[in-house]
Formats: sequence, structure tokens, C-alpha cells
Amino acid sequence: LREHGCVRGIMLLRLSVLAALSASALSFAPPSTLPSSARVRAHATSVSMAVKKKDKYTITTLPGDGIGPEIIAGAIIACDAVAKKQGFEIEWKEALIGGAALDAHNDPCPDDTLKQMRASDSCLLAAIGGPKWDKNPRELRPETGLLKMRKELGLFANLRPATVLDQLIDASTLKPEVVKGVDIMVVRELTGDVYFGAPKGIEQKDGERFGFNNMCYKESEIRRIAKVAFDLAMKRGKKVCSVDKANVLDVSQLWRDVVIEESANYPEVELSHQYVDNAAMQLIRWPKQFDVMVTGNIFGDILSDEASMLVGSLGMLPSASVGDPSGPGVFEPCHGSAPDIAGTDKANPLATILSAAMMFRYDLDRPEAADALESAVNKALDDGLRTADLATENTIGCKQMGEEVAKRV
Repeated sequence: LREHGCVRGIMLLRLSVLAALSASALSFAPPSTLPSSARVRAHATSVSMAVKKKDKYTITTLPGDGIGPEIIAGAIIACDAVAKKQGFEIEWKEALIGGAALDAHNDPCPDDTLKQMRASDSCLLAAIGGPKWDKNPRELRPETGLLKMRKELGLFANLRPATVLDQLIDASTLKPEVVKGVDIMVVRELTGDVYFGAPKGIEQKDGERFGFNNMCYKESEIRRIAKVAFDLAMKRGKKVCSVDKANVLDVSQLWRDVVIEESANYPEVELSHQYVDNAAMQLIRWPKQFDVMVTGNIFGDILSDEASMLVGSLGMLPSASVGDPSGPGVFEPCHGSAPDIAGTDKANPLATILSAAMMFRYDLDRPEAADALESAVNKALDDGLRTADLATENTIGCKQMGEEVAKRV
């Protein structure tokens, strides 16, 4: 699979992802303490936190801002084609988040949105943010809504793969011999760290403004994300690289200590450690040394975006935000809202379509639908179809790419 670099290969290498998450999350919430609906979701399949397979699903879409509505529309076209061919129905329900929610409700993540998400079988998120809201107070920025959503839904693990496809190897800015065969899974902790630490703020101190945030982690938060990484590595190359800054940060020393302790439960997995600055360099210098990388929220935010450029474009990378087995996961592309190209039909919907494939496999118990979407994307790439982020000539638009994938289902 590493040699062939096909889209199907990306997903097959991740069959263990939600199994690991189920085990990790349930270790903090014993089945006997969960409501019956949560137990059904948690134990529905051996490789996921899916609801039971059924004839009709309710999926909440969160188009968000910028190119979000365009890429969601492209994904819906492809998903509806799969559903029609395989004989099940999807009821799509749209909810507001980010800047769109601010404009409508002066709240980046309204309670109604959270309520609808919790009532859904799964959620498909596009992208949020833009310069329009950059000068808002912190509590009224789109990104604050994203953080609230993750915290409220218990989405503690973000899984971001970076697998170089042979069809797109020339799209990377690095030399082919450096990136060929790269297959990395970045496991990012998502609900702790400096993004959530308190106290925080900007105050007057000694006659000048003073800004502060706190990088905080509980031992239990580190242990559960480490378990996800080790469980995942057992199904892959049996290597985990933990990324921290333990040479200067006390919270990183705790991170390293707990990861080492957890590694004792996985004697078959080779554990290594890198400081975050070195890891950033090594991702460019020799990316094939990595299999599973596990790190905290802020380091993972940065490193996963860097890893995405090994592939050539953020427009190709799906992700899953999961954790609490009592509710749905949120599946989303790794890229941002790209307001500079919003409304121009230049966006790439493939990362959103592949995120939907992850949703079918892990949240909806429809692996055959996931296979069909991944195969269709692969066929579209084999046929030379490219959006503007992947090529400079003979490109097609966002809407057409969604339609072309749908034709190949």
C-alpha cells in the first residue's frame, strides 16, 4: 500500500483508527455507565464508533465560511450518488458555525447547532474563519466556535494522515525521492493545551499590555491520546514518535513521562521522542522516518499542516475529530476557508469527499460506501482530473470535480 500510493490505500491503512479510539474513550467511560444509545454506538462494530447500519441516516453539515459551502456541496453530490447506488438514504441537515453563525446569531457555535449535532448520526464540517471577523473580541471569533464544539462534544483526538499519492507526487514542492512512499499519521490531542488552558487574557500590567495563556495537560488527557497513538501504531509500522518541548516546558516533561509510562503496555512498538523544532525540520529533511506522530494541540496544529504539504496540497487531506463514544464524530478537511477564492469555483472538494468516506466507514457502519467514494476519487485522479491547487493547466472547478467523482461511483 505504501508503494502504490492509492487513495484506497490511505483508508485501508486507517482501519484501526476508530477501534483505538473506542478502546481509549471507553477506558474513561465504562460501558455500564453510558446510556444505552452510547453503548450501541460504542460497540456497533469492531473498528469504529459507528451507529448500527440502517436504511436512513441523519447527517449534519456545517458549511461554515469561505469556500465551505462549495466543498460541502461537492461532497453531498458524491455522497448522494453512493447512497442511491447502494440503496440507503441520507437526510442532510445544515447548521451554522463560525462566521456564518456570528452573522446570524452573534455566537460562533450556537446551542442549537450543538443540539442538532448531538442528535445526528454524524457530522461533516467544511471550514471556518476569514478576515471579516479577525478584529472581533476573542469570544466572538469563528475559531472560538470550533474550540467550543470540540470541547462540548468530547472530540479529544484529531487524526490527520499525510500519504503521498503517486498520481500527485509532482504536486509536492519537495523532491520526489524525498516524498515518495511517505505515509504518516499525525495524532493530535484536541481538547487541552494552550488553546484551552486558563487563566488567559490581555491585561494592563506595569503600565503596558500583558498577554498570557496557559499550556496545561492532565495526566489522564495525555494517557488517553497516547493510547490512541500506540493502538494505531500496532496496526501500522509499530513506530510512534512523541513530539514535545520537554527541554524547556514542564507540561512537556509531564507529556513525555506519561507517554513513556503508557509505552510499557506496548512492548512491540518502538517509541522515540523529538523536540517540536527538530520534528518540524525532520518532516522536511526525512519524512519517511515517521509512522505515527503523537503530540499536543498546538504542536499538532502546526506539524499536521506542515506534513500536509508533503502531499502537495491541503485540498487532498481528510481528517477525523473523534473521542466521546456517546456522540457523533466530526469529519472535516484539513484546510481552511480560503476566503480569497470563495465563490470562484476554484476550491478542491476532494479532502471533504474523502472525509465523508471516513464518516461512512467509522460513524455510519457503511464501509462499502467508503470504498466506493475512495475508489471514485482515485479514478478521477487517474483520469487526469485536477483542481487549481493541484495543477496550473487543464483544471476543473469545485462543482465539476464533485460531479466527476459522483459519475465514477
